[in-house]
Amino acid sequence: MKRIISCFMLIAMLISVTPVAFAKESSVELADRAKSAVLIERDTGTILYDKNSDQKLPPASMTKIMTMLLIMEALEKNQIKMDEKVRTSEYAASMGGSQIFLEPGEEMTVEQMLKGIAIGSGNDASVAMAEKIAGSAEAFVEMMNKKVEELGLKNTHFKNPTGLPEADHYSSAQDMALMAKELLKYEEITKYTGKYEDYLREGTDKKFWLVNTNRLVKFYPGVDGVKTGFTNEAKYCLTATAKKDNMRVIAVVFGADTPKDRNAQVTKMLDYAFSQYQTHPLFKKDQILTKMKVSKGSENEANLMTSEPISILTKKGENVDDVTQEIVMKKDVRAPIKRGDELGSLQLKKDEKIIAESKLVAEKNIDEASWWKLFKRVMGDFTKSS
Repeated sequence: MKRIISCFMLIAMLISVTPVAFAKESSVELADRAKSAVLIERDTGTILYDKNSDQKLPPASMTKIMTMLLIMEALEKNQIKMDEKVRTSEYAASMGGSQIFLEPGEEMTVEQMLKGIAIGSGNDASVAMAEKIAGSAEAFVEMMNKKVEELGLKNTHFKNPTGLPEADHYSSAQDMALMAKELLKYEEITKYTGKYEDYLREGTDKKFWLVNTNRLVKFYPGVDGVKTGFTNEAKYCLTATAKKDNMRVIAVVFGADTPKDRNAQVTKMLDYAFSQYQTHPLFKKDQILTKMKVSKGSENEANLMTSEPISILTKKGENVDDVTQEIVMKKDVRAPIKRGDELGSLQLKKDEKIIAESKLVAEKNIDEASWWKLFKRVMGDFTKSS
């Protein structure tokens, strides 16, 4: 194990400035017609542009980024399945604003509901999925705010899963970017958020045409998400993501006066990121990096894998050196372990300072060993030592 860790520490890669330096360097004005904005690189979370990004503002339907994140987590944990039917309650069907016009008692699959949220911004589909996952919209909101705490978001509080106006429902550009960063760990989400148009209820007389509220999906190469928002109070908002070559960035705008202003400012931020920076990938999501001992488990060891893509960011044309990697593992890990449990972290260091850190998680479930298995294991160890 020591040799494995030593090998990782000897790998030097790819950086000559820190994320903080990027933020300080960026004096260019990219969002002069927005209340608040931020631009980050997805893998590292590096801030490339910032304007009042901690200001608490109404997020409107960008709220659904958190709703989709909890849906994707439930899918990953096998709590729900894409082809599972979801029944629409009277309450879900009563939602106003953007909707896919679900009727009380109507059933759609999880995948169809996800399309309705990601492409059509359906408030009714959001509430139907909230009730499916948590039992009620209120319980789902508790899950949303628990996830806010888990992600360390300081300027966000949710009162509903839709973004419809409500007192004490707010977020910030920085927090919204971090929520999108977390959502984009699930790479399959862009199959939905990146689609410009689709249909629901095909083969019926109620066939419903979905058109993505994020027009940049069609008009800016590489944009494949994430979510727009509009209310009279919030004005025009957008959390957008785009990928070019190895680099994925997230741009957030709050409070633009018109859709044209919103899209123009996001476009400027995306252009700036892709012209000035480049990403150097290190590891893909779910890539096994090492293993660790597990006490009293059905298996003696657990594989540790990445929980997200891990990369290093540089300005274009800069030298690539000076970064080391270190794996830090939890001590005295005991079964049972579930797939996705955090068991350690990968630290990227420059001059002995941590410049980035990412969770390492269990590759699969490991149950507690039976007493008979533990007995045989102890006897086996005793025989070897005799």
